[in-house]
Amino acid sequence: MDPVLLARIQFAFTIGFHFIFPPITIGIAWLIAWMLYRHLKTGDEDLFNAAHFWLKLFAINFAVGVATGITMEFQFGTNWSEYSRYVGDIFGAPLAAEGIFAFFLESTFMGVLIFGWKRFSRKTLWISSLMVALGSSLSAFWIIVANSWMQTPRGYKIENGRAVLTNFFAAVFNPSTLPRYFHTLSAAVVTGAFFVLGIAAWLVLRKKALAIARKSFVIALVTIAIFGVLQAGLGHWHAVQVLETQPLKLAAVEGHFNTMKGAPALLFGIPDAKEETVHAAVKLPKLLSLLGTGNPNAEIKGLKAFPKKDWPPLGLTFYPFHLMVLLGTYFIGLAFLGLFLLWKKRLFETRWFLKLAMWSLPLPILANELGWMTAEVGRQPWAVYGVLRTSKAVSISVPGWQILVSLLLFVVIYALLFYAWYKLIKREMNNAPDEAPVAKEVAQ
Repeated sequence: MDPVLLARIQFAFTIGFHFIFPPITIGIAWLIAWMLYRHLKTGDEDLFNAAHFWLKLFAINFAVGVATGITMEFQFGTNWSEYSRYVGDIFGAPLAAEGIFAFFLESTFMGVLIFGWKRFSRKTLWISSLMVALGSSLSAFWIIVANSWMQTPRGYKIENGRAVLTNFFAAVFNPSTLPRYFHTLSAAVVTGAFFVLGIAAWLVLRKKALAIARKSFVIALVTIAIFGVLQAGLGHWHAVQVLETQPLKLAAVEGHFNTMKGAPALLFGIPDAKEETVHAAVKLPKLLSLLGTGNPNAEIKGLKAFPKKDWPPLGLTFYPFHLMVLLGTYFIGLAFLGLFLLWKKRLFETRWFLKLAMWSLPLPILANELGWMTAEVGRQPWAVYGVLRTSKAVSISVPGWQILVSLLLFVVIYALLFYAWYKLIKREMNNAPDEAPVAKEVAQ
């Protein structure tokens, strides 16, 4: 049993499961804050009731996200102790900042919303919802800082066989932090909006809680249209950064083998690492050079320019990226189709579109997972890019069979947790009130 492979599989499984929930909570948090803000401006009780309904679903996702996040981080001390020993001086700082500055902000004001809904004024509830949204976004920032340092390490030196922090600002704002953060945050808003859109569509199709469902649907639809387009621009920014700082990853993502000027962009193909070619390639001439540098004749390094032992797994880098881009294009198309139907006043009469929106709910979650795979697998064989190989980061005292047993336990526990999450979400959907009474009970 290869402990390196098993440790990688376990971490991929646990973080992949955990990563379902934070984007949903970040996105819903901002939508709740917007609903309460519009309620304060317009006095629309439906928006107030909608915010209360989505708050319940937010709390469920938040709880599961916290539970799965804790178990994930323990692996740094069990399966990846050599990694923790080598970079703990740097990696621990953003994780501590996330807990101190972000998690407590988010959880404290979430408590105000949940337990103080009938006790505080509506303005206080809106401010609290804004703090929850800011806290969740700030939490994501510090996690992205830690991960981005692994991608593009800066502000450190190697001392006595360990990476030691020398410049906190340089480490935090390393070259990939901001592009990755804004790309991830925008994806989270889209994910939360699709969660709202899909459940609102389900409610409309079943003629339940129509007032809050329809208004929630429109807000989510507009959000997806805005942030879907924004996401495309942020994705381009991130890709340019990858080309500058991780050219090998970019070459793998694009299935680009040969260094050339005027490099084409690959729309479709089947990359073959053994033959060092792409079968059935569909290319757009010079587009990769143009998008990456602004110059259609610029030279782009290919995979062959790097030692083959440093290549990431090609299929697990190439296919997830292209599927993610395809899904992002679909999201934009779906949103603008919905806005067209809204403009024609046929949105809620077009049942096939409502069904399409409902069944599209998990697709942004899938897109997030594919993006994560592209970023993390594309970094291999490095745990810290160019500094520490993954094979040197695993614990030397934990045998493979122990990792396998714990992995199987994780699978069972997470399956039960997912089932409980599903049942709780479904219960709240079934109990969605046609007219939520809470609006009359809250302090003015």
